[in-house]
Amino acid sequence: MLNQIVEFSTNHPILVMSFLAIAGIILVTELRNLTARFANVGPALAIGIINKDDAVLLDVREMNEIKEGMINQAIHIPLSAINKRLGELDKYKDHPVVVYCRSGNRSGSVCRTLSGRGFEKVYNLAGGIMAWQDAHLPIIRKSKNKKSS
Repeated sequence: MLNQIVEFSTNHPILVMSFLAIAGIILVTELRNLTARFANVGPALAIGIINKDDAVLLDVREMNEIKEGMINQAIHIPLSAINKRLGELDKYKDHPVVVYCRSGNRSGSVCRTLSGRGFEKVYNLAGGIMAWQDAHLPIIRKSKNKKSS
């Protein structure tokens, strides 16, 4: 059996390296999820947290993404500016914070940052604002003044 594994590995090094790389990525991702000090929540659970616990909503999408709409009363701090503007959030350390982006990936990194800064109750909106909209939940859009022709 061991001879077959060695022979296979020798004959297919790219395949074996690809498998090891993918296995490593999966392992790192799972370890990261197990050690995370924040929770991933869907839109329904997020609404409960917002309503019950008076949570703060943090939108970390970039400016060009905001035109699609935001969740009402969300604080907007783009991911690209989060490190410079983290101090603005310190007054909310005792509040639950629900962080969202477009799909829920970028907001996870902000959740890790907030947890590392001592925020106790941090939640990542799984699926981001796309999941929020898919659940037919309200968003607000800034209205543009239209010129009369």
